Amino acid sequence: MMDSACINYKDTGFFSQTVIDYLDDVPALRPYYGYRPDLSGFAALLKNKKVIADRSVLVKVLADQYLHMPTADEVQHNISLLNNSNSYTITTGHQLNIFAGPLYFIYKIVTAIKLAGQLKEQFPDKDFVPVYWMASEDHDFAEINYTNIGGKKVHWWYEASGATGRINPDTMRQALNQYKGALGIERHANELAEIVETAYTKFDKLADATRYLVNALFGRYGLVIIDADDHRFKQSFAPVIEQDIIEQNSFKHIDDTNKKLHEIGVHIQVNPREINFFYLMDGLRERIVFEHDTYKVLNSEISFTESELKAEINLYPERFSPNVVMRPLYQEYILPNIAYIGGGAEVVYWLELKSNFEHYKVDFPILILRNSGLVINKETASKIAKMELQPADLFKSSDDIKNDWVKKHSAHNLTLAEEWRELTSVFEKIKLRAYKIDNTLAPSAEAVQARLKHAIDNLEKKLVKAEKRNYHIRLEQVEHIKSDIFPKNSLQERTENFGLFYVKWGRDFIDELVRHFEPLDFNFTVLTEK
Repeated sequence: MMDSACINYKDTGFFSQTVIDYLDDVPALRPYYGYRPDLSGFAALLKNKKVIADRSVLVKVLADQYLHMPTADEVQHNISLLNNSNSYTITTGHQLNIFAGPLYFIYKIVTAIKLAGQLKEQFPDKDFVPVYWMASEDHDFAEINYTNIGGKKVHWWYEASGATGRINPDTMRQALNQYKGALGIERHANELAEIVETAYTKFDKLADATRYLVNALFGRYGLVIIDADDHRFKQSFAPVIEQDIIEQNSFKHIDDTNKKLHEIGVHIQVNPREINFFYLMDGLRERIVFEHDTYKVLNSEISFTESELKAEINLYPERFSPNVVMRPLYQEYILPNIAYIGGGAEVVYWLELKSNFEHYKVDFPILILRNSGLVINKETASKIAKMELQPADLFKSSDDIKNDWVKKHSAHNLTLAEEWRELTSVFEKIKLRAYKIDNTLAPSAEAVQARLKHAIDNLEKKLVKAEKRNYHIRLEQVEHIKSDIFPKNSLQERTENFGLFYVKWGRDFIDELVRHFEPLDFNFTVLTEK
């Protein structure tokens, strides 16, 4: 159904130097992570892995969370596997974007599924369970309340506060109708319309709605979906919550690491606070701060002495929600996890955290850059073929593509390189003669040569520009191609929703992604419809 081609991430121009350096094993970054993201790294980690997660609590909570949901046998099997000491999780996490947000939401999960399968092949005596960690405690509603599908923005107009996982999706009807309208009625549209209709109308929490949607797409692959907003999980994490709020360990360790990373040129993604926990109740998720010997919850009347805080953590640990720098530690605390799959910015911010993991004696997982993809339909593929463009060409600017194309296809020679070589040899003679007459004249001759080079370069650009006018109609195709595959001049995966691809191909779309993505190759995948 699809052909795939791979491009090195650095050749796309869309990835930070730190991510490229991590993949290239640059020595300066080695102190900030554990094992390398390759099979020998996994072999070494598996040999030394110490699981601190309470497996029985994990399995019990997961069983409860799937209780009122149609669950594939593969998911039930994988949940039960987590009881065993030789089973491990491969985790990715993401916010609860409505309708699964942009494509990379899907790509993260596919990467986890594929990697779990490949590790099972490599280490057959062990089991590997792909996990999607729902960021159900996140409170950035404005980041999740819309999606873009086929050039249309579908928006859930609603004022929400507190943890997004606890929001009731009952006000989503307008967005739901809009999304279903964008799907149309062709091919698999009804199938997807039914999935989203059930997800957002049959559950009273966005976390449960998201679990239903993601489970409908990936359940047959055994993907386990976890909502860590649970009293029992927080209870096991309570000693760390108390210690970290009172001693401010994460602030000290991460702040120290950030200074060192900054010195080697890493752009810091997140900065820790003195206290890296929020206070969480229905409709409320606010920072905890320490002022005048009192722990206060911002924008509320709630405050605690140290002894009251300890009592609150002991009785109601679920009211303490880790922020962005403590969430990874919480995740690794309650899962038997060996790999975390994230986007470029996530991989960089995990590099800030290792010293804090060491302080709390929690194993640091192997960091995997999620697979990135570009899906090209038949119509666009036909335009690309007619223009004789290669996958790597697509990532160049429109101007560069046009210039290269004109130079390649013009009946005229549009480069003045040969002529400039001839002029250079003439100038060498001129400079030599000038030097012999008066050695102070050499710089003057070089200045004339530099001005001429500038004039020749401008003339070459004019030749290309004139020939581009001759090929104007053909070159318009470049703009069409670029707008088709890079909506809003951004990567397709960062803006476009999966919906229309699912309408076209149904479950085969997910199958093709799983077939073509190679998590440990670290290449950008271009998928072209045959």
